[in-house]
Amino acid sequence: MSGFDDDQIEAARKIFAGPVAFLKSAPKLEHLPSPVVPEVAFAGRSNVGKSSLLNALANRNGLARTSNTPGRTQELNFFDVGDPLKFRLVDMPGYGFAKAPKDMLRQWRYLVNDFLRGRDVLKRALVLIDSRHGIKDVDNEILDMLDTAAVSYRIVLTKTDKIKATELAEVLEQTQAQARKRPAAHPDIISTSSEKGMGIPELRAAVLEAIG
Repeated sequence: MSGFDDDQIEAARKIFAGPVAFLKSAPKLEHLPSPVVPEVAFAGRSNVGKSSLLNALANRNGLARTSNTPGRTQELNFFDVGDPLKFRLVDMPGYGFAKAPKDMLRQWRYLVNDFLRGRDVLKRALVLIDSRHGIKDVDNEILDMLDTAAVSYRIVLTKTDKIKATELAEVLEQTQAQARKRPAAHPDIISTSSEKGMGIPELRAAVLEAIG
């Protein structure tokens, strides 16, 4: 259930059909851009298809860099949407990569945690979950972080074209049940496929809804 009407879908389509551009990468908090517009962050495991989803969202192939090496993005990447600037998308560093050194994992946790707690313009996080696996322990860690930081978030299922409709319905039901137990989670889940374009219009509308 997305809960968006045709007008909301069309308004979101128009905005994302306009200018969307990479602004900067921030490896540390002191490199963050000025908090002048609302922001919506994207979080997810390093192989969840986050870059592909961001590219599909903006209808541009090379906006976010995709990589065959999980965990490559270890910075907060900011994208400007609209001219004049309306809001920003924040691509958060992927998590759950097994081969990363411990000091890198620690650095990731500090960066993400401090960003979530201290960014007043952050309106919502969209947490990407691979529909083939559902919510794993490593996903629960970021959900706990968001709950603790009191940052509103919405769960987005990715790669839904890779599983059967019956399996997707089951994962969706389980994910909704888990989301209902969490204080900062939006009750509605969005199912998406970057490859097939499923759920992308609703995801755009969800971004607009989040920034108010």
